[in-house]
Amino acid sequence: MSCDLVYFDSLLEANLARQKDWFPDPTQQPDLCFRGVELAGEAGEACNVIKKLVRQVKGWKGSRDSFEHLAEELADVVICVNLCAIAAGIDLDRAIEDKFNQTSATHAFKQRLKLP
Repeated sequence: MSCDLVYFDSLLEANLARQKDWFPDPTQQPDLCFRGVELAGEAGEACNVIKKLVRQVKGWKGSRDSFEHLAEELADVVICVNLCAIAAGIDLDRAIEDKFNQTSATHAFKQRLKLP
């Protein structure tokens, strides 16, 4: 099985370009610590939406949310993961491929990712 990771390539390029707009001063670039905290916040927001969706599905009292909002929050998480990888100098495409394939090998699954 192969997977085209073109979206991650595009996300990397777009994030690198957009960071110049967010942080025009090259001496004031966010570090891995900032990016990690940012990621934790975005993951928390996604989890909060999931909590509300579970309430909704189970018919429990409390606030509600939508799968569209969950999609937005999960997209924020992926964008922040990419920014963390940039801050750490990690090739995220390679890391995803390696980890996915390692888990498949460990559990004798046949699915593998292959970078184009």
